[in-house]
Order: sequence, then C-alpha cells, then structure tokens
Amino acid sequence: MSSIPVPLFPRVARVARVASISAHRRLPALLIVSGVLLSGCATPQNPDPIESVNRKTFALNEGLDKVVLKPVATAYKTVVPTPVRSGVTNFFSNLGDPWSGANLLLQGRFKDGLSDFARFGTNSTVGLLGFMDVATGWGMPRHGDGFSDTLGVWGVGGGAYVVLPLFGPSDLRSTASIPVNSYGSLTGQLEDAGARNAFTIVGMVDKRANLLDVTKMVDEVALDKYLFVRDAYLQRRAQREADRSGAPRVDVDASKAEPVASEPPKP
Repeated sequence: MSSIPVPLFPRVARVARVASISAHRRLPALLIVSGVLLSGCATPQNPDPIESVNRKTFALNEGLDKVVLKPVATAYKTVVPTPVRSGVTNFFSNLGDPWSGANLLLQGRFKDGLSDFARFGTNSTVGLLGFMDVATGWGMPRHGDGFSDTLGVWGVGGGAYVVLPLFGPSDLRSTASIPVNSYGSLTGQLEDAGARNAFTIVGMVDKRANLLDVTKMVDEVALDKYLFVRDAYLQRRAQREADRSGAPRVDVDASKAEPVASEPPKP
C-alpha cells in the first residue's frame, strides 16, 4: 500500500494560496481589459479568440497537475477507501447546496431553490453532516447552480472562452462570478485562513481524484487535448443554457466549435 507523499501537501497549499492572492488582486483589472478586448471578438464560430494565450495557460496547468496535484490525488485514491472518498465528495457537495439554492431563487426557480435548501438541511442532519446523500433518493436532486448560471438567466452571455491559471477552463462570465461564488459559499464565510485553505486543498484533491479515470481516457484518445477540453466545456455550457430555456438539446461541432441543435430524445 502506498503512502501519501506528505511533502507534496505544502506545495499544494502554496500553489492554492498564491493563485488565490493573485486572482483577487488582478481579477478586476483582468475583467475590465478582457471584457473590452474580447466581448466583440468572441462569436459562435470563434468562441476562443485568444487561443494562443489559452494554450500557454493550459500547458502551465498541465505541468502543475503533473508535478503536484495528480500525484497527491493518485495517492489519496490509493490510500483512502472508496466509501470514505464518496463521503468526502458528498460533504463538499452538501456545502455548495445553500449557495445553489440562493442562486436558483435569484433565477426565479423557487421550487428548485427551496428544494436545494431542504436538501442541505436533510443531508446535514439525516446524512451526518453531508457525508451521506440521502436527499437525492428522497426526491431532492442536486442542481449545483452558481452565480454564473444566474447571470446567464439574467441575459449575460458567456463570452469568450478562457483558461485560467490553476482554475482551468472558463469564460468571461464564469470568471467574473468567481469572487461572488467565493464570498457566497459556506467555506468563504470561514474567518480562519488556515481552515479555508484546508477546505480548499482537500476539495481540490478530492475533485482531482474523481477525475483521474476521465483524464486518463482523454490522454489516451484525444489527438489535441486542448481542443478536446475546450469543446467539452463549450458543449456543457450550451447544454446548461438550453436546459434553462427549454430549447432542444445543443451539441457543439468539434471541428467548427459551432452549436448544432438536435431534437431531444423521445420519452
């Protein structure tokens, strides 16, 4: 049985702390400049107007993942039993439900919003602080909405595709939502910086561990990993927007990065 490489954990903490400080200091200026430069450049036919810059950031993230995050996540998956890892995933998912509920209310989806609040209360009590997800089986599914989804309902477009250092695939709308989501989350309410960093690190490692099999598959089948990840992100964004509007399902043409509507499956 492998042991977790302890020296790597401080490295993860330093990376997370530096990224957080850098993001909070530079984000406002970045959004103003990028919004002006890119709002008129991004189109359905060209959603990635700064591809050359994004590719460099993507390569940086891949390097950090290879050296720091992936080894820790691999050791975590090897050492920690599956039921425990599932409990950790459920715990962090539960922490996000109140913020999802608040955003759903802001979107006018009152039934879903109240359902997310009830889901949080149910899993936090019956589900033992959220380590067990009993609410889904009781008819309270997870929605996982954030402020970017709310902005989308309010008519704000996604904007150009961007790759953020450490955070990965995003767009201008989601990037603008990062400070709001951070402030509105339960972990963002923690006054102790050490506790916030600990939650952030464990959440990052747990999420990366859950994606190990997916990223392995992508590494094996993708001729251009950057394009594969970008098209998957754009397709997911288009699908969420289609689901909110009740429009037909939307696929992204990987060769043209264009939304292509298709009929939903018949019941």
